[in-house]
Amino acid sequence: MAISLSMVLLFAVILVVMIRGGSIKAGPAIVAVLFGFFLASTGMAPSINRFMNSIADTINQISF
Repeated sequence: MAISLSMVLLFAVILVVMIRGGSIKAGPAIVAVLFGFFLASTGMAPSINRFMNSIADTINQISF
């Protein structure tokens, strides 16, 4: 739960920065958000979630 909320917040901040910076217009941003929303309801959602969790776990295990 904490990881998924953090990812949503991270992607929201990136999207807002891209819109404000002019890198992406509002129309394509809305399409990207809708794509993510509808992708979450497909059969691919669990696989994507496992992939993102494995990346987060890998990053978490890195020690300096």
